[in-house]
Amino acid sequence: MECVLIRSMEGVVVRRVIPSDNSCLFNAVGYVMDHDKKKAPELRQVIAATVASDPEKYNEAFLGKKNEEYCAWILDSEKWGGAIELSILADYYGREIAAYDIQTTRCDLYGQEKKYSERAMLIYDGLHYDALAMSPAEGAPEEFDQTIFHVRSDRTIGPAEGLALNLVKEQHRKRSYTDTSNFTLRCGEAVEHAQATGHVNFQEYR
Repeated sequence: MECVLIRSMEGVVVRRVIPSDNSCLFNAVGYVMDHDKKKAPELRQVIAATVASDPEKYNEAFLGKKNEEYCAWILDSEKWGGAIELSILADYYGREIAAYDIQTTRCDLYGQEKKYSERAMLIYDGLHYDALAMSPAEGAPEEFDQTIFHVRSDRTIGPAEGLALNLVKEQHRKRSYTDTSNFTLRCGEAVEHAQATGHVNFQEYR
């Protein structure tokens, strides 16, 4: 389902909602890369294998935990993903991943140093990742979504980039985000992980 769209002559940019099941990042990436919202188990395995294969790069200082401990941790379907995982997945797919933050309207671009020729886009509300896609028309089936965009020589991706930013700004104006710095979390692990990766998926404790 799409909850927000921004229109242009080229079509509409839509936010494709991913289930809130602690694996939203992985399934959002699965959708934009493979049109598959159930890729989390496979992508967790990819990340664990990548990290295990290079313990010098993925050391305790980088990961916030020992290499072996992290590999077991990321395979747990209850654990969340963030910046580390997006960086690894950008390299795995050989495409940039643009993650738009609704609260700050910032775009974090993963894989940009590799100058990949294609880019996919996600949107993040402080608690959750969804997928962004270009659809030919409002209400068009997801099978018509374009989720991979060619990166031009100036490192932009054409109209979709501006439309995505407009969508993010509109969501920001509506305060469609959660400021995780200003509420109490249920557990210390959530606080630690949010600080380490910039991603959380938990409920506010009132």
